Amino acid sequence: MTATDRFLCADGARTRGDPMAGTAPRGVAWVLVEYRGRWPINGFDGLELEPETKARVFSAAQAAQARVLLVRRHGRRSREGPSRWAVLHRDNSGACRQHWGTWHRDEELAQVATALGLPGELGRPPVLLVCTHGQHDPCCSVRGRPVGRALSERWPDLVWECTHVGGDRFAANVVVAPDGVYYGGLDATSSVATIEEHLAGRIHAEHLRGYTDLSPPQQAAVTAALRRFGPAARNDYTVAESFRHGDHWRIRITGRPPHPARVDVELQAHRAPPARLTCRGPAMGSATVYELTAIRRV
Repeated sequence: MTATDRFLCADGARTRGDPMAGTAPRGVAWVLVEYRGRWPINGFDGLELEPETKARVFSAAQAAQARVLLVRRHGRRSREGPSRWAVLHRDNSGACRQHWGTWHRDEELAQVATALGLPGELGRPPVLLVCTHGQHDPCCSVRGRPVGRALSERWPDLVWECTHVGGDRFAANVVVAPDGVYYGGLDATSSVATIEEHLAGRIHAEHLRGYTDLSPPQQAAVTAALRRFGPAARNDYTVAESFRHGDHWRIRITGRPPHPARVDVELQAHRAPPARLTCRGPAMGSATVYELTAIRRV
């Protein structure tokens, strides 16, 4: 196979028109570890760190249901000086908290485990994570790095390239944390426009994969409300009730003014035809799709 006919999962997803709504992985906490060397294919798990420290960080992250990502700044990276780490968390009230520190020796990463048990600081700007993990999937590098460059030029202090965040076929993927908002299918131009709107309190349905504190059908329902009634801030819509009957979902959403006070969304879940969903995985997979059947103000 030549470079010109190599299969790329993101190209395949665009050709098929794979829906993105409802594809954000669940989670409300992230651990970021700056690592300037070559990223292993399995990210943090593959780092050769002091075993006891690595096990402590991994155990604490599992207990907090936190995703551990390696991060780095875009472009040339100096190996001098300590690297940074962060614990980002979104609590049940919707408040976003952050705790930052530095590490030079492996043992200093034990601070991460301690920070996972602390409340964290309020009021910091969100972190923009761009998946560029080419070792995991080529599309993440091919499509992610131009997005990382464009966003870094616009918001140099907020943007970090990161390891695998899920959904390779939707590259380029950007996660706004600890907001817990996944965007996909971005390029250099659309990424800047999308994040500008996000930071201004206007989340649009286009490019939205979902909110990570919601289940996949709830994510799809909120996306449908945004598409029908226009952009809204992260906390403007709340899922009040979810009912399931077989493959049919009815989800009630409450909104803050000027958005609709109550919206009922009905979805039909079905399996998409089998397809190759990643570049490196030759096996065929079938993703669940949530098709909108009805949406109305109540």
